[in-house]
Amino acid sequence: MEREQIEMDVVIVGAGPSGLSAAIRLRQLAREWGRDDLSVCVLEKGPEVGAHILSGAVIDPRSLDELIPDWRDRGAPLQTPAVADHFLLLREHGSLRLPTPHSLRNDGHYVGSLGNLCRWLGEQAEALGVDIYPGFAASELLYGDHGAVRGVATADTGLQPDGTPGPRYEPGVELLAGHTLLAEGCRGSLSQQVIAGYELDRDADPQTYGIGIKEVWEVDEAAHRPGTVVHTAGWPLDTRTYGGGFLYHFGERKVSVGFVIGLDYTNPHLSPYQEMQRFKTHPAIRSHIEGGRRLSYGARALVEGGVQSCPKLEFPGGMLVGDAAGLLNVGRIKGTHTAMKSGILAADTLFERLGGESDQAMATGLDQALVDSWVWSELQRARNIRPAFARWGLWGGMAYAAVDTYLFGGRAPWTLSQRADHDRLQRQSDAKPIEYPVPDGKLTFPLLSSVHLSNTNHDENQPCHLQLRDPDAPIRVNLAEFGAPETVYCPAGVYEIVDGDEGPRLHINAANCVHCKTCDIKDPTQNIQWRVPQGGDGPIYSEM
Repeated sequence: MEREQIEMDVVIVGAGPSGLSAAIRLRQLAREWGRDDLSVCVLEKGPEVGAHILSGAVIDPRSLDELIPDWRDRGAPLQTPAVADHFLLLREHGSLRLPTPHSLRNDGHYVGSLGNLCRWLGEQAEALGVDIYPGFAASELLYGDHGAVRGVATADTGLQPDGTPGPRYEPGVELLAGHTLLAEGCRGSLSQQVIAGYELDRDADPQTYGIGIKEVWEVDEAAHRPGTVVHTAGWPLDTRTYGGGFLYHFGERKVSVGFVIGLDYTNPHLSPYQEMQRFKTHPAIRSHIEGGRRLSYGARALVEGGVQSCPKLEFPGGMLVGDAAGLLNVGRIKGTHTAMKSGILAADTLFERLGGESDQAMATGLDQALVDSWVWSELQRARNIRPAFARWGLWGGMAYAAVDTYLFGGRAPWTLSQRADHDRLQRQSDAKPIEYPVPDGKLTFPLLSSVHLSNTNHDENQPCHLQLRDPDAPIRVNLAEFGAPETVYCPAGVYEIVDGDEGPRLHINAANCVHCKTCDIKDPTQNIQWRVPQGGDGPIYSEM
């Protein structure tokens, strides 16, 4: 069976904030300038728009105001304004409230579900004539003349574990386009290919990442304080490990609680999932959710490298936008507004090249357009915060952040460099073991019960989407030198060491994967390669 081919003007991979913003802006321009024939499609690997979206989320509406100025009247699902900011330094048995850093103040922002916002943006895009294809996993780049990207192909379905067609085999679809936008989010597999293939990061520092783990709780009305935003630093992490917690009240008796840990941590015994569970037991946190009901769970890597780690955004035949391009502002713990703006700028640039006009014609290209925008100014001011914590730990990082912000206004005449996360792990013999408490089933929970709440599903008969470049490395290197860290850092229980007739071996429970990409990032030998499974597989997040 041959693949069906579909011709489009623009193909966008990923129905997140950046991809949907680009699609909406393109169709807005097409209608404004009489180009209603402009064809735009968005591919989404999740079974529905928003199913794979996970964020805190406190959302700065700056880009939404620009893209859809009457979003409030249209019923966008941002209905809980942030009204109170709290910044806590946690100690094991107490906490100290500190002045909220300027970067974490949320006046004019909204607490909500980014997944629900993307569902709404998808509706706005479709109303403008955008074709959205959920359950279509773009797994392959297509190339045309002179090595330029010519579109993408979706994953074949019904393959057997050995890669041969099974009884339910259906070939993927080839979507050919003059312009391909990769809006896959953090560590997208196609984005990594174009970054490496076109050396888009040749002049950039290594990208760095964090892992965010989140739960949504339903609490009693008496405990619910809509619009309350809490950020924490300190316990349960040591002072050399970057990370912190968040707790946001929103909606109808909903509370988002989560924990982010920089993937440059050094102790191979550290479990991000278990640190998140410990975080909830602190009196300053448990008082918000104790007695409530846990509704959902998920995990996702996030980019933390800043402008010094951003690759070039343009490549032959296409562009990178959003977190695929590393545009999250780690100092503010926000990236939705920057992702959306990058999508808007990409649409302006493309429309001008497609022979149309726009109010902001970008003849100089997307990279220059981004540099000239408020996005780059904002990211420039935050560029030294994350590497300062990597160098000097919690106390040195906080001191530097204060000096950088209040003395230099983020415009210090230097830029601190970044270092790749995967080469930071200590050998297990040099690291201190960590003993985690047994879950109580009320506030803290076993890992697999949490994975169940993510509604994750994969066809177990398909080829494993987690590939090992060297099948022997997990035992020869990871187990022997680092104590099999993949069995510890994965927030979904995908990896386990089992005993066999010929000794220990790594078993991959690919059906558990929540697509967080942590293994692709943190493996010390970069041996694990994450590839998209067949379309529609993975988590189905609710209100994440």
